[in-house]
Amino acid sequence: MPRSKPKPKVALTPLAKSPTGIQGLDELTGGGLPTGRVSLVCGKAGSGKSLLAMEFLVHGAIMYGEPGVCMNFEETEEKLTANVASLGFDLKDLVKRKRMLIDYVFIERSQITETGEYNLDGLFVRLAHAVKTIKAKRVVLDSVQALFAGIGDSAILRSELQRLFRWLDDNNLTAIVTGEAGIDTLTRHGLGRIHR
Repeated sequence: MPRSKPKPKVALTPLAKSPTGIQGLDELTGGGLPTGRVSLVCGKAGSGKSLLAMEFLVHGAIMYGEPGVCMNFEETEEKLTANVASLGFDLKDLVKRKRMLIDYVFIERSQITETGEYNLDGLFVRLAHAVKTIKAKRVVLDSVQALFAGIGDSAILRSELQRLFRWLDDNNLTAIVTGEAGIDTLTRHGLGRIHR
């Protein structure tokens, strides 16, 4: 019987993690979310994506000394504050102490039309200003599908999402981007095809 060659040993390099402070999640993920990277959280409407993302930001600001920016495309600061108050968190106090910045970006679907080149340059400027203002380490973008309502060109959509993710990575921000689950893709707008 021929001898099998020993497999070469691969040195494992641990991935730096940012704890979420959410009981059980940090244990399941081996310490939290990857530091300085983007995590996409997908699910059906009402599945708790936004609350998970806000807990990540609030715990980051309170427990880990990492200020956070929430750029929300669906809920106003008032609604978001009320929702998170149900978990016992005071967003107004965190905002006042510059531990968190909440930016509600209203996007009217009827005003979005494809006229030439669609890009997220305005979002990058707004996000960069928010991050710089409070020296943020964590970012939440909730919910990504609102950015692309009315855009039919999936190539443009994917290109701009990739550019957004690269920008977050390049700025060493630990980020959660939420998206509503699609049928055969992770998000409704085709991000991440699911192979069955």
